Amino acid sequence: MSSAMYNEMWHQTQEALNSLLDKESQKMVEPNRNQVFIFHMLATFYVKYVQIFRNLENVYDQIVHPQKRILIRKILDGVMGRILELKNEMVELELTEFHYFDDILQDLKLAPRLSIKTISLEQAVKLIQIAERARQGRLRALFMKQIFLQEFRARQAKLIGEKMADVGAAALRIQKVWRGFHQSKKTERERQEEMVFLGMDPPPLLNEVSAAIVQAERVTGLRDELQIKHEEDYKTALDTIKSQLQLIEGADIKENLRDQIRHWILECRNLTGAFPEYPKAEEGGSAIIFSNKTPQQVIQDIIANQEEEEKRRKEKKKEKKPVKKVKEKKVPKEKSKEEDEPWKMSPSAFLQTMEEGNNTYKEIWKNKDESLNFLQNYDPEMIKEEKRKELESEIRVQVDELMRQELKNIKLAVNREKELPVKEGKKKGGKNKNKGKKGRRGKDKDLTADRTIESLYKELVEEGLLVQTLKVNLSDYIGEYSYLGATLRRVSIEPMPSLLDVRQLIALYGVLPLGSAEVHQNAPLVKSLLLAGPSGVGKKMLVHAICSETGANLFNLSAENIAGKYPGKSGLQMMIHVVLKVARQLQPSVVWIGDTEKTFYKKVPNAERMNEPKRLKKHLPKILKLLKPNDRVLIVGTTRRPFDAEIQSFCRVYQKIILVPRPDYASRYVLWQQIIQRHGGVITSALNISCLAKVTDGFTQGHIVRVVRSVLTDRRLRQQQQKPLIAMEFIGALSTMDPVYQEEEDSFKNWYAKTPMGKKRALALMGGNTGTAKDKGQKKGKKEKKKKK
Repeated sequence: MSSAMYNEMWHQTQEALNSLLDKESQKMVEPNRNQVFIFHMLATFYVKYVQIFRNLENVYDQIVHPQKRILIRKILDGVMGRILELKNEMVELELTEFHYFDDILQDLKLAPRLSIKTISLEQAVKLIQIAERARQGRLRALFMKQIFLQEFRARQAKLIGEKMADVGAAALRIQKVWRGFHQSKKTERERQEEMVFLGMDPPPLLNEVSAAIVQAERVTGLRDELQIKHEEDYKTALDTIKSQLQLIEGADIKENLRDQIRHWILECRNLTGAFPEYPKAEEGGSAIIFSNKTPQQVIQDIIANQEEEEKRRKEKKKEKKPVKKVKEKKVPKEKSKEEDEPWKMSPSAFLQTMEEGNNTYKEIWKNKDESLNFLQNYDPEMIKEEKRKELESEIRVQVDELMRQELKNIKLAVNREKELPVKEGKKKGGKNKNKGKKGRRGKDKDLTADRTIESLYKELVEEGLLVQTLKVNLSDYIGEYSYLGATLRRVSIEPMPSLLDVRQLIALYGVLPLGSAEVHQNAPLVKSLLLAGPSGVGKKMLVHAICSETGANLFNLSAENIAGKYPGKSGLQMMIHVVLKVARQLQPSVVWIGDTEKTFYKKVPNAERMNEPKRLKKHLPKILKLLKPNDRVLIVGTTRRPFDAEIQSFCRVYQKIILVPRPDYASRYVLWQQIIQRHGGVITSALNISCLAKVTDGFTQGHIVRVVRSVLTDRRLRQQQQKPLIAMEFIGALSTMDPVYQEEEDSFKNWYAKTPMGKKRALALMGGNTGTAKDKGQKKGKKEKKKKK
């Protein structure tokens, strides 16, 4: 696609965002009590924002214009943050981390993958033709089989009474056998071509990289280089254009500002009879006087401010103490009203960002003629406008200092006023502030103030606490969506999440916040995450995927890894301090605690007492309190035996708990297919993937990977052309492994039901559909507080 096509794609996406912002502003005003309606509204917004996010992500990746990319990134951060806010609203509403949008996707005519790709009429007709030809082929094959059996029986009957004739008859028979063999090979080849044509078998060159893909990769590399070049040119232009403006327009800007301020001083003197007070630098200086206002409006504001100050002085004299009692009486009434209020959406921290970005797009880019900017380089006029404002603000600071002194001189000369001495009260206040700062510093002492970050980083690497991240993408976590989630919930059956449902949560709670400082600072804050599931389901892989996708550092604070390191209380305090200091300085960072149930053991096994697995138990809550929204640090725990831990302290540390299940049939089918291909295997009609997926019920991704590696040796890969892969080869290797039985999966479900979110979900289901789950959770929390009191 050319840059013009991606520009058009951006314009269409902005139009979609504009209409969605209008709809959301309308819906936020309308209160509602129906939980089903509320969830449908939230889920619809969520799906549409995901569509816009994917479009903007694609546009941001493809467009090379540096100023456009800055604006798109701003809007993209806003969309990402809004997605997280809507997700948080749905969690509070349904009291579950997993949501299913089957009905909504059908209403919006979207695929379950929330894909925005559409197919043409010709492709749709071709798909229907393939399905119809396949149906006709099956019927024809059955009919031909019956005819063949009839002819075969007739031939066999004739051959019984016949005897061998002369040599000519023998030669004729040999010819028939040879022609039959030759024709059977030809028929088999034609049948394979027909199966490929019908779409029932993969094409022979499926695993080979086409020339189009090679060309696309080459173009991607060139586009990345062009983006970097344009970005560097833009940064250079920022400095050069500013310096040019300072030389050419700097003196004029300074003189104009001084003239404006002098005019304002004289006008105020003529109208009020006294010289005005010059605005302080902390308030913005003279900028607050002339912000989008005419001189007459400025003067009117000054007069109005003076009148307001006089009114306030009179009101302060009339104020009495009984006013406080009236306020106290109103408090319980307000509380009772809040309890009866219908559900309302929480205020958003990102809607304003998106609206600002959308308005900037409308003002600058929507109708901008770029026919002359074929190379999509930076726009110098936009830089001039931006730098002119920046230069004006810098010059204004200098002018303010001069004009303050000039105003003082005018006052002395005209009114003969003496300058009042500066009160010392402010200095005292300053001393108190410094004392407060010293007190705070005392609490958060820097134990390594004399050391550099590089030396601390090196120490953590040598101690094995800062480990290298495996290069794993989130897309490498293979699986399939759950297509019956909403249907099962309608009949009061809680579905087990699918692998891609888990992957989606990792993207929302791990990748998006850590990948953007703006999103992490303003979105619902998730400081800690727990991945619970049986061995081999990819928990560790997901931790490494978060780090790979965001470029985060990985700190390993597992009980086994910290055993014997930094001994004693002071050593433990130093370890936590160093890890947090480096994690904050080199953010984003992920602190991984593997087998985290050991940190919260109910009873420490005798064999592990020497390792002190519970060293971090008391310190983890303190670490969470220290983490602020501007610290892009995520604590991730993984566990295969959560039942061994004290559930209260466990759930107090981990804010979000995600169950990672064993793969279902759909996920196993995709796993077998992709893992075999990734290890060099060729899938043919001889390999029954469906059979493998059915037989491996209960086996995890780890089992499947180990089986494929054991079967697909170098020797076996070379033999594939003569001896295609079959299912029995893999089934033999599976017989030596133990699957995850249903009882183990049920034990994870039962454990999750005891967590705070699990309990709330159970109560909401038992309470029926009256009211929203969010309100029930709030009322329950209030009752519990009253009982404690």
